[in-house]
Amino acid sequence: MAGFTGFPEEGIKFFRALKKNNDRDWFQPRKATFEESVKAPMEQLVEAINAKMLAFAPQYITEPKKAIYRIYRDTRFSNDKTPYKTHIAASLIRSGMERHISAGFYFSVSPEQIEVAGGVYMPGPEQLRLLRAHIAEHHSELAALLKNATLRKLMGELWGEKYARMPKGYPQDHPAGDLLRAKHWVLYDTERVDAKLATTTKLLPELVKRFQAMTPFVEFLNRPLSGKRTQDPLVLGLR
Repeated sequence: MAGFTGFPEEGIKFFRALKKNNDRDWFQPRKATFEESVKAPMEQLVEAINAKMLAFAPQYITEPKKAIYRIYRDTRFSNDKTPYKTHIAASLIRSGMERHISAGFYFSVSPEQIEVAGGVYMPGPEQLRLLRAHIAEHHSELAALLKNATLRKLMGELWGEKYARMPKGYPQDHPAGDLLRAKHWVLYDTERVDAKLATTTKLLPELVKRFQAMTPFVEFLNRPLSGKRTQDPLVLGLR
């Protein structure tokens, strides 16, 4: 397979048109365009990321077929019944762990934006308990990781809502109060990587340097989870 040289313009145009014609009658005759101009280059991009991650996070190398999300939307619990996503996304998960019960890396590509993320999203009750206990004990380590100048420049601060009150069992004046009240622990950005880079070779290094910067943070989160194998939802993939 050829190396990643950027998504073809045809792939970006496909998503723009899909946004206006999000139904099966429009998609089915153009499925080959999706396969050739969106899915195939995404597979090349994941392969290229995997090759780069050998140097700093080999345990997160993920086969493209497992990494890339389907274009079909799950509409069961959504008011939006359009059948197709208007972006393509992938997540890279630690070897030996599962997408739904581990921390990892995520990115998506659309005509409007490039999403980049790393961490743990919507942990289930047991994972939440494990993560809070880990953070409470090692909060100075986590705070130092999040203060890293390179990480802050590339990804900003922790993203997402916090609970109004401290979780049960932790004192109100705990030094890690802000971290313990988090609903999830995710670094997430949609603004620092220009969407125009999707059609260029520059997209690959922009993603890789962010994943490299986030690796210590993601590894920190996986430490208490690596021994657990439950079915509680713990999904990095944001969409």
